[in-house]
Amino acid sequence: MELMSGNEAIAQGAWEAGAHIGVAYPGTPSTETLEAFAKKDGVYAEWCVNEKVAVEVGIGASAAGARVLSTMKHVGVNVAADPLFTAAYTGVGGGMVVLAADDPGMYSSQNEQDSHYYTRAAHIPMLDPADSAEALRFTREAFDLSERFDVPVFIRSSVRVSHTKTPVETGERARVDIKPYEKDAGKWVMMPAFAKPRRKVQLERVDALAVWAEDCPYNRIERRGSAAGVVCAGAAYQHVVEALPDASVFKLGCTWPLPAEALRSFAASVDALYVVEEASEYLTEAVRALGIEVADFVNPLPRDGELSPGLVRAAFGLAEPAHESAPAGLPGRPPALCPGCPHRLVFKELTRIKAIVTGDIGCYTLGALPPLSAMDTCVDMGASVSMAHGFELALAGAEHRPVVAVIGDSTFAHSGLSSLISTVYNRGGGTVCVLDNRTTAMTGRQGNPFNGETLQKRPSRELDLEGVVRSLGVEDVRTIDPHDAKAVRAALKSATSSGELSVLVFRAPCVLLERTRKPAFAVTGACTACGVCPTLGCPAIAKDAETGRADIDPGLCIGCGQCAQYCAFDAIEQTEGGSHE
Repeated sequence: MELMSGNEAIAQGAWEAGAHIGVAYPGTPSTETLEAFAKKDGVYAEWCVNEKVAVEVGIGASAAGARVLSTMKHVGVNVAADPLFTAAYTGVGGGMVVLAADDPGMYSSQNEQDSHYYTRAAHIPMLDPADSAEALRFTREAFDLSERFDVPVFIRSSVRVSHTKTPVETGERARVDIKPYEKDAGKWVMMPAFAKPRRKVQLERVDALAVWAEDCPYNRIERRGSAAGVVCAGAAYQHVVEALPDASVFKLGCTWPLPAEALRSFAASVDALYVVEEASEYLTEAVRALGIEVADFVNPLPRDGELSPGLVRAAFGLAEPAHESAPAGLPGRPPALCPGCPHRLVFKELTRIKAIVTGDIGCYTLGALPPLSAMDTCVDMGASVSMAHGFELALAGAEHRPVVAVIGDSTFAHSGLSSLISTVYNRGGGTVCVLDNRTTAMTGRQGNPFNGETLQKRPSRELDLEGVVRSLGVEDVRTIDPHDAKAVRAALKSATSSGELSVLVFRAPCVLLERTRKPAFAVTGACTACGVCPTLGCPAIAKDAETGRADIDPGLCIGCGQCAQYCAFDAIEQTEGGSHE
């Protein structure tokens, strides 16, 4: 018995099932799954440029007879939906399991989304573990299920299941040979002539899955009282059993297809049936669609965010158990770019020139927060470049502020390149800033094509970012040191005033990659309390409440010297001595 997070357990389950290949694009809360799988013996794992490519690589490997694990967060399912919907027609060769990790509460995401709707729309079965033990078991057995029904299988997790560690019992790895590939155009070539008969195969599979669901081993009924029965799944189950110890529970381990007759029988055995779920109405709608009456709560469940036992009790009109309140006066901890982050001066200068900044997904989204307040939009991966082009189109012919897209190196490879190709093709203008910090920082510093670091540290190729951009037809491509304030200012001024499409590559490694610290900087008596340096938003810089003068915390300062470049009075100097770690 050992403690594992849900993500680690899914990786263990795939390994025990004899999975050969793992493919993914990192995204919280799913990232650690493939990282854990990659460390297992006898497997191949890789980061792909995006989730669509990952699933396509996975489908190819499955068609060739290998067992495949593909992992992604909920918004990654949007990106991968195109191949996934068609994979539900083709079926599989070797078993294929897809992790969809949802993020109710939006701890690391731009939206809340319930991946259950994808399973229903694509007709791909979904298993919904409530803890790490189930995550391991469901994943391990999902590969057999995939091959039995000739279809990919979803494992749905949520942030609480993905990141909470609970006990699991691990097993040995099954020896599963790669199946021999056999050419079968009717199964794998989804042109209309072949897709039409595969649609009929899919419908027959749906009927077979519905029969299987009635006695599915992943669903169970926990009988307690007959006054109330609760239908739930995943992390919500844990909250229900803690909040309602006297209620009977129909715990769904398979959330598509639903066991219609079993649910009707359960509903008939209780006085009132309730459905408890997080930030969604998928289960409620699905149960009602079976003709089952679902009772209303005394107080509605929250329509957004994570559940808790207290919220479940409140929904039933029960008092929340007493608990200690947080101590008063605790300081807030707003998110911020790290001390020494190479993105900081780019955002400072964009604010100075009053640019319209279309942003993207990643650490640089923090550039939207005060005091930098440099970002105007953030929608999805790669949107910065496309939206900048849209701004330029709408504002054409009128006087307007400079339009600048900001995107990271990994996101640029994910989907920014295709956006830039479209802008070039349509002779668009504007400025694109690629903030190349040599990693995929926000999700834990994973490799990407532009730093050439693979998941399992295999020999690779570091793509020439500037060369790729020039090959698209962009003539103004420059590389700038983002720690040099004058160079950043000059590059942005030149690019935004040219009227042509410019791509500026600001290249410096993430401070968490090298983790080197130079002697700290300190504020001298020459400080005039002008207030400029705190506008950089560096967590190491504060303002003295009494004097208004700046103060630098030597424990946080890493000695990057960005602040000193903005002090007009030379009142910020580096201290003597070596590293202060």
